[in-house]
Amino acid sequence: MAGNVPPVADEREGLLAYLEQQRHVLRIAAHGLTEEQARAVPTRSSLSVGGLIKHTALTEDGWIDILLQKPSKPMDEAMKEYEAGYVMADGETLEDVFARYDEVARRTSDVIADIADLGQPVPVPKGVPWYPKDVDAWSVRWVLLHLIEETARHAGHADIIREHIDGATAIPLMAAAEGWPETPWLKPWSPGQSD
Repeated sequence: MAGNVPPVADEREGLLAYLEQQRHVLRIAAHGLTEEQARAVPTRSSLSVGGLIKHTALTEDGWIDILLQKPSKPMDEAMKEYEAGYVMADGETLEDVFARYDEVARRTSDVIADIADLGQPVPVPKGVPWYPKDVDAWSVRWVLLHLIEETARHAGHADIIREHIDGATAIPLMAAAEGWPETPWLKPWSPGQSD
C-alpha cells in the first residue's frame, strides 16, 4: 500500500480502505525491528511497538464482537485480557502478533461485507463505565470510524516509541517498507541508520 489511500468508489470502500491504511502504518512502525526491540519500552510509558499492535488487534476484534452483539466477558476477565493485550507474552513473536492482526483484519472485512446498511444500529453495551449511558446504539458506520480513530491514535504512539528505539521516523520507514527509491529529499530507512 502506498503512502495514501487510493481513490474509493463509495463510503464502505472508503471506511475499510482508511482503516487498512492505518493498520498498515501501525505495522510499519515495526519494520526492521528485532524481537527485543519490538518489546522495548523506551519511554516513560509502558508501551512497546509490538504491544501496541497486539492491543490494536484485540481492540478491533472486540468492537466487531460488539457489532455482532456477542456476549461480553465478565468485567474482571475482560480487564485482565485488556491489560495483557498491551504486552507481548513470553514466547510470542512479532510474526505471531502480525498474524493475529491479519486474522482480525480479515474478520472485520468479512463481517462488514455481510452488512447491507452501514446505518444499522449497534447496541451500546450496558454496565460498562466508559460507554455512554445516554446512547442506546451506535451505527456500523460509527464503529468503523471509531476503529480508524483508535488505530490512528496507536499508530502515532508507535511512531514515537519507534523513534525512541533507533531514531527511525514514519516516512523513511514507509519508504523502506514499500521499496520507494531514494531521492534527493528522501532516503529510505536502513538498519543502523538514525535520524
